[in-house]
Amino acid sequence: MKFRVERDVLADAVAWAARTLPSRPPVPVLAGLLLEAGGPLLTMSSFDYEVSARVEVEADIAEPGRVLVSGKLLAEISRSLPNKPIEVVSEGTRVVVTCGSARFTLLTLPVDDYPSLPAMPAASGSVAGDVFASAVGQVAIAAGRDDTLPVLTGVRVEIDGERVTLAATDRYRLAVREFTWTPEQTGLEAVSLVPARTLADTAKALTAGDKVTLALHGGAAGEGLIGFEGAGRRTTTRLLEGEFPRYRSLLPTESAAIARVETPVLIEAVKRVSLVAERNTPVRLSFSAGQLVLEAGAGDEAQASEAVEAHFDGEDITIAFNPSYLLDGLNVIDAPAAQLSFTVPAKPAVMTGAPSLEPNAEAQVGPADYRYLLMPVRLSG
Repeated sequence: MKFRVERDVLADAVAWAARTLPSRPPVPVLAGLLLEAGGPLLTMSSFDYEVSARVEVEADIAEPGRVLVSGKLLAEISRSLPNKPIEVVSEGTRVVVTCGSARFTLLTLPVDDYPSLPAMPAASGSVAGDVFASAVGQVAIAAGRDDTLPVLTGVRVEIDGERVTLAATDRYRLAVREFTWTPEQTGLEAVSLVPARTLADTAKALTAGDKVTLALHGGAAGEGLIGFEGAGRRTTTRLLEGEFPRYRSLLPTESAAIARVETPVLIEAVKRVSLVAERNTPVRLSFSAGQLVLEAGAGDEAQASEAVEAHFDGEDITIAFNPSYLLDGLNVIDAPAAQLSFTVPAKPAVMTGAPSLEPNAEAQVGPADYRYLLMPVRLSG
C-alpha cells in the first residue's frame, strides 16, 4: 500500500475514526485503525464491537492495500506533523509515515484478525446537520454518567412521522428537544435509546455536512443498531436496553410564576457567585419584581451575592440549584433571554429560551422545542 494525502485531511479523518477506540481493548486488534486504499479513496475504520466509525477521504493512491495500525498513535503523529503532504507506505509488517523531513515507522497489527464492521441499516430519514448537532448538544448534557444505571446514560430518540423528540435525564435534570426531519416513509414510528456519549461525539463531528442521515434497525434484545452518516463519515452504535423513565408527566402544564433574565448576564453572575460555593453547595436565586438576587455561601464560609435585572411575574420566590447543572442549561438554550417557570420552590423549574425580557414577547424562541427541567436543592430551614 502506498498513498499521499494532505496533512490536515489525514489528521482530521484519523481523529474522527480513532475517537472511539478503547484505551484498554479486550484484544489488541481493537486498538487498531484499519486503513484501506483503493481507487481514489482512502477509507479509515474503527470498531470495538459496540461503536463503529468509518470515514472516506480523497488521496493520491499509488498502490492499493489494506493495513491495521495503532489508531491512537497514528492520530497523535498525524496531528503533530508539519503542514505538508504525508506519504504512507506499507513495508511488510511495518508502515512508514513521511512528512517533509519527519519519518515514523509503525508496526502493523494482524489485519486478518480484525472484525468486520456492522452493515449500515437502511436510511430512516435525514435532518440538517446544524439542527441535529444543536438538538443533541442541548439534550446530551442531562444524561447520566453512572454506568451502573445504563438506561440513564442514554438519549431517548422518539420518531413520530416528521417529528423527532430527544430526551435525557440523570434524575436531577431532564432535557427535551423536538425538531422536524424528513423521514424516508410516511407514518414512521420508532423509539430507541442511544448511548449519550457516542451520540454527542457523532453530532459534533457531522456538522460539516449539509445533511445527516439517520438509519435505525431494531433487532432482538441487545441487537438494535442505529447509524449516522454525513460528509463522508459514518458511525453505528448498539442501542441500550431498558425502559426509559416516563418523563412527560414530569413537565408541568402550568406555572405559578415566570422569570426572564438576559442569558449572558445570568451566566456570568452564576459563575461569579458560585466561586464561593463548595462542592455540592447550591446557589440560591431570589426573584422579586424587577430583579434576581443570587447568593452562595453561609455562616462562617465565604459568601457572595449579586443582583441582576429580571422580569418576574408572580409571588416572590427563593429557590436553589446546583450551579453546574444550572449553567449546563443556560449554556445551551441558545436564546437572548432565559425563561424560568416555577410552580413551588420545592418542585422542579423549567427553563426555556425567550427573545427578550419583555413580558409580551413570544414565550419560546423555537415554539416549545427545548425544555430543561431542573430539580431544586432543598434549603436548610
